[in-house]
Amino acid sequence: MNTVIAQELDLKKFRTIEQKIDDVMELIDSTEIKDKLIKVEYEFKNEPNEINKTRIGIIYHEVALNLSFLSKTEYQGYAKKSFDHLSELFDSNNTMPELMPFVTSYRASALSLIVAETKKLSLLRESFDLFEDAVKKYSDITYLPEFLRGSVAENLPWFFFSKRKFSKKDFSSIIQKAEENTDYANWKVLSFTYWAWANQYQGKKYRQRALSYLDKAIELDPDYKAGRTKAEELKSKLRK
Repeated sequence: MNTVIAQELDLKKFRTIEQKIDDVMELIDSTEIKDKLIKVEYEFKNEPNEINKTRIGIIYHEVALNLSFLSKTEYQGYAKKSFDHLSELFDSNNTMPELMPFVTSYRASALSLIVAETKKLSLLRESFDLFEDAVKKYSDITYLPEFLRGSVAENLPWFFFSKRKFSKKDFSSIIQKAEENTDYANWKVLSFTYWAWANQYQGKKYRQRALSYLDKAIELDPDYKAGRTKAEELKSKLRK
């Protein structure tokens, strides 16, 4: 198992890998996801290197997140396929250290999607343990572990209050780090994050900041590829 932490990574190499993987992360359009799935599977079949293996693990995650709940047959099982591919990378001592932030973060999220699909709630604690490990190791250099943990936490039922609290904590942390370092997160992630923060803080006490963040979420996403649609809906709700 690779145990390298953020301080030991080659940041230039990490950013280069991030550029090679970015096109399969945080997708919301079902047609685009289906097209990417075909492309990434073809690329992995013809060149099964560790970057393409990471890409296929992530696109399987996006399929499970966005499509499996629409079809109870065709897209069932993609969460496990994602987890299995990423686990092979995670368990290998030969995996490039700069890939590990992606592998550990999406592996934890894939396990949470298995919980959603199988209703095996005992796995949820394991998923959050994996998230915690990823956050401790990599959140200083990448938004990924906090963004994915926050996204899982905000969608949990109310009675998981001990885990739902991470949504406020994680999105606030990403915003703070992005304000200190403009390279920390891209426009797509920030658009989602500003909306998610406002969604968690809808009370009057935070109303002005929430509206400001919603404006940022909208401005960052002119083509409706990230958080703009939800941001516009929430902005309309808060202004009433």
